Amino acid sequence: MKKENESKHNTSNYLSMICDLLRDNGLISGKEQDLLTITPLAGDGSSRKFWRITKQGESLCLAVAPPCLDEQNIAEAKAARSIGLHLQSKNIPVPRQYGWDADSSILLFEDFGDCKLHDFVLQKRKEEGNTAAVRYQYIQVIEALVTMQISGAESFNIDWCWDTPKYDKQLILERESGYFLRAFWQELLGQDKPIGLDEEFEHLATQTASISADYFLHRDFQSRNIMISAEIPHFIDFQGGRLGPLAYDLASLLIDPYVALSVELQEELSELYQNTLENITKDTQDNFNRDYTFLALHRNLQIVGAFSFLSEQRGKPFFKQFLTPALNSLARIVDNPLLADYPVLRKCVQVGRQEFLK
Repeated sequence: MKKENESKHNTSNYLSMICDLLRDNGLISGKEQDLLTITPLAGDGSSRKFWRITKQGESLCLAVAPPCLDEQNIAEAKAARSIGLHLQSKNIPVPRQYGWDADSSILLFEDFGDCKLHDFVLQKRKEEGNTAAVRYQYIQVIEALVTMQISGAESFNIDWCWDTPKYDKQLILERESGYFLRAFWQELLGQDKPIGLDEEFEHLATQTASISADYFLHRDFQSRNIMISAEIPHFIDFQGGRLGPLAYDLASLLIDPYVALSVELQEELSELYQNTLENITKDTQDNFNRDYTFLALHRNLQIVGAFSFLSEQRGKPFFKQFLTPALNSLARIVDNPLLADYPVLRKCVQVGRQEFLK
């Protein structure tokens, strides 16, 4: 068995268990271990450990393990296992699972290769602005997203959730608007909290939490969590799934700063989403634009907070380059007439964007 760029500690703790799992689940025979190459892979914002397992140059699967076996990391690993099996049972394009070890929380799952939707978009843009191919992929993603949100909610067990069972007001205040305030405004920019911002955040969270939250919510549905394999999109990193509102994952996809889709394409895809949703549910989404605006706002606040934290506190400079498109998107959202009653937040976003771009 060969290993590439792997520390002795990780080798002793994980690689032998991965090989045992491969044998126990019939992916290799007892004599094939020496034919394997196990290559560590880097995650994005996650601290989990990933490996690609190949046999004589052909991929068998990926393996993922928690960074340590504390209560929270074990719960997250179990959520990936349970939610993944549930979505697979609903014919959602998620990785098949090949093995699970409850003691180490190692999961073996299908390998979709290295092409993320983010990579696909960047490559097609280089090809003389090949927008048709990009548009086609996003249409496929939108259609599969609607199916995941509706079918994924059927028989969904909130006991599978490792974080929170539902998108609610507390999550909004702590992990979205509060994240923006702490990680970006106060820690990255070193600014004092504006007077009146808490009150506006409280009112916004109340309004947003009133939106129906009875659908499956991925909550990190963006172009680096969508793999393109054989020109078909597949969804990964769903372990944070829970029940939530419809328009949130759509907003995550459309305002995604990794790809910075044009406003025109965002609007086209939003209309496609609504039409697809109505064809499946036979219900008209009367308040869709309002719901989308409030959810896109909070998702965008979360993005800015997360990228600030990851780049400054976690020492991952990769994320800092995407703060500019994230702030540009946030500035457009707060200018929406539906958010006219939140002048402190609008001013905060304007000043924050100016200070960051200095």
